[in-house]
Amino acid sequence: PPQPVKKASANRTSKQQVKAPLAPYSSSIFPKPAPKNLEALKEAFPGAIPISQLVGHVTATLAHHDYGSSTLLATSLCCDEVNRDLEREFVEHYGEHFSMGGLAGFPFGGITSFNAMAHHIPDGGSSLLVYGPHVGIDRAGNVGTVERRGRLKSGACCGSANAAADYACAVHNGLKKIELDFSQGMDIEQHFVGQMLLPHGRRLERAKNMKVEVPYICYEEQTTQIHKIVETCCGEVAGNGKIALLGGIQINTPFEQEDYFLPLGFELQCNEGKLIDKFEEAFLDGAEIMA
Repeated sequence: PPQPVKKASANRTSKQQVKAPLAPYSSSIFPKPAPKNLEALKEAFPGAIPISQLVGHVTATLAHHDYGSSTLLATSLCCDEVNRDLEREFVEHYGEHFSMGGLAGFPFGGITSFNAMAHHIPDGGSSLLVYGPHVGIDRAGNVGTVERRGRLKSGACCGSANAAADYACAVHNGLKKIELDFSQGMDIEQHFVGQMLLPHGRRLERAKNMKVEVPYICYEEQTTQIHKIVETCCGEVAGNGKIALLGGIQINTPFEQEDYFLPLGFELQCNEGKLIDKFEEAFLDGAEIMA
């Protein structure tokens, strides 16, 4: 199979680099999550796996479809700095990535960015688009918050999605009017995230844990958008190039721990928009990792 790209990154700062200069995909780099972390992960996001394991599964699966040095990695992830480790793991295999995402992981680059990305794919190559929202779990097992590098106390994660959920609930309960005026464009992405969650006010109100429900809702909305973008633009991928879509929820843990990812969709399409394969069994051993 094609050989992965191994490109050195200057001034790279990641959980792996800070904690231990070991092999990039060794699960021994990080300590296992504390019991409360693990308990919260199992309950809220069953099937989540460490990102090192995720990358191993994905790259091995796609290698059978000629993914390697001619692959262009694209992401639609939140701009929050805690989400960069997932990108770095994939960059170790595929080289530098093309970013389509903004607040909460929504693909704000839209059709224009996908078209540009498609025209940047190396000759004869294909693309992998990794997308999804994120959510934090702190050391105490609280969902929707996480301890960040250099900060003793935990903070909101994802702050954008949490704020949008509060807005949707407030509108649903008649405590706030729908915000229509965003003509100044000073917070246009947050306004959009709020509008995406607005139809889900009742669902959020009835959720057992709203902070757990939020990323699932964001994932559903983002998946709809991603598929519409790909359907519209897939023909921009040249030759026999393919489009792999990996979607799910990124789970941020305290800085000293490895992040997790809950894969919810993994498929391969041709540049005519036809489904080549759905890799439903790629992550079946995730239960062992969470044990």
